[in-house]
Amino acid sequence: MLAQGIQLTLLIGPIVPIPVPRVVLEALESVEVRTATGAASGFQLRFSITARSELNTIFLLAGASNVSPATPPLRVTLVVTMNGQPQPLFDGVMTHVQVQAGSQGQPGSLTVTGEDVTRAMDKIDWSGLPFPAVPVEGRVALLCAKYAPFGLIPMIIPVLFPDVQIPIDKIPSQRGTDLAYIQELARQVGYVFYVEPGPAVGTNIAYFGPEIKIGVPQPALNVDMDALTNVENLSFTFDPEKGVLPIVFIQNQLTRAPIPIPIPNINPLQPPLAVLPTPLANVKVMKDTAKMSPMRAISAGLAEAAKSQDAVTGTGSLDVLRYGRPLKARGLVGVRGVGVAYDGLYYVNSVTSTLKRGEFKQSFELTRNGLVSITPKVPV
Repeated sequence: MLAQGIQLTLLIGPIVPIPVPRVVLEALESVEVRTATGAASGFQLRFSITARSELNTIFLLAGASNVSPATPPLRVTLVVTMNGQPQPLFDGVMTHVQVQAGSQGQPGSLTVTGEDVTRAMDKIDWSGLPFPAVPVEGRVALLCAKYAPFGLIPMIIPVLFPDVQIPIDKIPSQRGTDLAYIQELARQVGYVFYVEPGPAVGTNIAYFGPEIKIGVPQPALNVDMDALTNVENLSFTFDPEKGVLPIVFIQNQLTRAPIPIPIPNINPLQPPLAVLPTPLANVKVMKDTAKMSPMRAISAGLAEAAKSQDAVTGTGSLDVLRYGRPLKARGLVGVRGVGVAYDGLYYVNSVTSTLKRGEFKQSFELTRNGLVSITPKVPV
């Protein structure tokens, strides 16, 4: 469907998706996929249709499957093959179908939108399900096991400061849907939870753990470097007042007096990427931590300290053919050619991929916790 060297494969079906008929692929006009930290990934497919198009019937029946929570949702998988190597671009479920009728002899459009597999985890309220003496990691594993038919593979990092409650004191129970409860557990221990496609087509990684900003960087984004330039545009902003020093409260069990503890931004999984860190311009008092155990209060403070330090934000766009590979969110990438203050490594906060016939482009957002690169060179 796409430009030379890039091919898009579309698979649709309940639970186990299969390649779509040729009539569906020929009617496909554009694809948009967005992946961002702190939010569910989403997609949008736009088809060209007429009043007698078979797509009306196909997606009408598919939409009916989302009416009842007991029926399996329609699963949509997008695979991009670049240089002979298939890469899952998106794997999720359909949520909405919108039809725009044509006029004056012009065909209409059918737009299909959806979210990643976490949407299937947010359908049924399981409030009251008990987990006696089960640690946080065990609860997340049990909840994710329900969605093995979607190829969900849990990747659970043990809690840094465990706090297992004794059954004679309190038995924790689920509140809300599986997704809502896992997200609540992640918030309590300062973790994140998200689902991303891969590594193989038809599988998904359900990650529950601290937000990691280390790893092998992706190829550098080059700006104003003649033939080496591989981005269309890139701009940066610096907010010196974004830095926050969180203060958590730990309650003394004997006197019931809260003890304030400042939490510095020290996290081995999120090492500094800049020489000049974000200045601490604000103090955030986290009063709700007084109700938590000391371990949970510290975890919540570390999470708040980490997310408030990214004062440098970069936004831009690129052509995937020129860049050589799709840029992925939730990873590191190098930047060259902007200047001493803004060159270096960045964390890819979000990526929006737009695919049409003959083109594959991406817009992205980068973040960093200060100015001036801490590394003299970045991987090319």
